[in-house]
Amino acid sequence: MADHETRPDGAAAALLDIRDLKIEATVYPPGEDPHDVTIVDGVSLMLEKGKVLGLIGESGAGKSTIGLSPMGYGRGGVRITGGQVLVNGRDILKVGTRGLRKLRGREVCYVAQSAAAAFNPAHKLMDQVVESALQHGVATRAEAEEKAVALFRKLSLPDPESIGSRYPHQVSGGQLQRVMTAMALCPEPDLIVFDEPTTALDVTTQIDVLAAIKDAIRDTGVAALYITHDLAVVAQVSDEIMVLRHGKTVESGKTEQIIHAPREDYTRQLVSVREIVHKEKEQSGAPVLSVNNVTASYSGDVDVLKNISVDIYPGQTLAVVGESGSGKSTLARAITGLLPPREGNVMFAGRALSPRLAERTKDDLRELQMIYQMADVAMNPRQTVGTIIGRPLEFYFGMRGAERDKRVAELLDKIEMGEGFLDRYPAELSGGQKQRVCIARALAARPNLIICDEVTSALDPLVANGILKLLLELQAQEEVAYLFITHDLATVRSIADSIAVMYRGEVVRYGPKSQVLKPPFDDYTDLLLSSVPEMEIGWLEKAIAGRKMESAGN
Repeated sequence: MADHETRPDGAAAALLDIRDLKIEATVYPPGEDPHDVTIVDGVSLMLEKGKVLGLIGESGAGKSTIGLSPMGYGRGGVRITGGQVLVNGRDILKVGTRGLRKLRGREVCYVAQSAAAAFNPAHKLMDQVVESALQHGVATRAEAEEKAVALFRKLSLPDPESIGSRYPHQVSGGQLQRVMTAMALCPEPDLIVFDEPTTALDVTTQIDVLAAIKDAIRDTGVAALYITHDLAVVAQVSDEIMVLRHGKTVESGKTEQIIHAPREDYTRQLVSVREIVHKEKEQSGAPVLSVNNVTASYSGDVDVLKNISVDIYPGQTLAVVGESGSGKSTLARAITGLLPPREGNVMFAGRALSPRLAERTKDDLRELQMIYQMADVAMNPRQTVGTIIGRPLEFYFGMRGAERDKRVAELLDKIEMGEGFLDRYPAELSGGQKQRVCIARALAARPNLIICDEVTSALDPLVANGILKLLLELQAQEEVAYLFITHDLATVRSIADSIAVMYRGEVVRYGPKSQVLKPPFDDYTDLLLSSVPEMEIGWLEKAIAGRKMESAGN
C-alpha cells in the first residue's frame, strides 16, 4: 500500500481528503439551449485508514458521483469543476491520465451497484477477478488465484475452488455481486468505494457480505466509502455517516449520533421511516392466476423450478420471497411465457395460458403486465413520458390523439406526477419518478395482474415507501392483483396478503401472511426473518454470533 504523505503543517494526511468538491454536468433539454447543472456543491470529507464512511441520501443526492471522484472519474459527461480530491496526500485531479491509470484498480477500487453491467460476458470470472492484481504487479497469477479462491470462500460463494471457471451468465445476480467484491479486494487497495453492494442481495447473503467487508477492512486496514440508501445496513459497517441531499451535505457525524440523535429534519425523516401497516385481505372467489405443479429448467439438466403451485386472487398481493438463486424471477419468467415449463401449467382468469410468449393472444399480453426492477433500462431514453405511457394505449386499445392524451394525463394524475411531466425524458426524472412512470405504463393496459420484480430495491427508504403506498392505493382503485417478487421482508410485511417462501427452486412455506409470519417457522424462513438488518449498532455481530451458535447446536 502507498505510504501517507504529510501536509505542509507536518500533520499526517488522511487517506482520502475531499475539499469543497464541486461537480457539474451539461444537460440538453429538448427545445432548449444546453446549460450546466450542479450535481455536487461544496462537499468536504476526510477518511482515515481502516475507517468506513457511509454516504446516504435519496436518489440524485450525489452519492455515487462523490464516490467516483477519488478515481478522478465522472460518468455521462459529469466533470469536476472545483475543489480538491487528495488520495494519500496527492491531488488526483492533477496527476494526469497516466497517474490515474496507476491509481485505479490499485490504490482505489470500485464495487458497482450493477455487477451484471460491470463484467465482460466473454471472459471467465477468475480472469476478471485477478486482472488488476496482475496488471499492477501485486501478485503472480498463482498467488492472485489463490487469494481469489480465499475471497470466494470468505464471501460464501458456492464451489469456491471452481466458480472462477464460470462465465458471468452462469451465476446468479447475488453471486456475481460477491464476485465483484472479491475482484475489488484482490489487489489489496488503500480505498474501496462500495456503491450499493448489497442492494441486489437477499438478506441471508447480505449478512455474509457485510461481515466479509467488515473483516476485510479490519484485516487489511483498507478504508472504504460505503454508499447506500439503507440506514440499517450502513449502521453495521460505518464509523461515520454523511447525509446528502441535492448535492449538499445535510449532516455528518459518528454513526451512533446520526442513528440515535440526528440534528436535521431530513435525517430524522430517514431514520424514522416506518413500515406501512397493510391489513391482510381474505381470499374470495376464484384465483386470477393459478400456477399448477410447474417444473422448469434452462438447460434441461437441472430443474430451477420444482413442482411449484401458488394462487393469486383478484385485488390481492402474493409476495414471493427468497434468496438469490431461489427461483423467484424464474417463476415470473415461467408465468410470462419467457421460460416454458417442462411440466405443469399456468391458468389465468379461468383459461390455460400458452407456455410460450409468442403463442399468447393480445388479451393474454394485456391482462398480464410487468414492472421491472431497474426503471432506467425499462424505458426508451429517446421517448418522452407521454409517449412511453401512451404506447400501450395505442397498441391495446387503438387510442389516438386527444383520447390517448386525456388517458395519459389521467394516469399521470394517478401516479401523482401530473401533466407537467408529459414532455420530459427519462434522464430528466429521479429514480422514484421513473418507477412511477413504469407503473403508469403497466396500468395503461388495464391489466388483471401486474408482476412487480424488486420494484423498490434500488430506491431510498422515503421514495420506496411512497411507491408502496401508491401501489396499494392503485390496487384498491383498480382491483388489480400483484405478484410481488422481493428479498426485502419489510416490503413483504407492508404489501402482502399471502406469501410464498422459495428456496432452491421449491416453495418451502406458503399461505396467508398472518400464517407464514407466525411461528413455529421452518429453518429457512426462520433464517430469513432473523437476517433482516435492524437500525441498531452491533446488530450484525449479534446476528453472526447467533448463526454460529445455531450451527454449533446442529
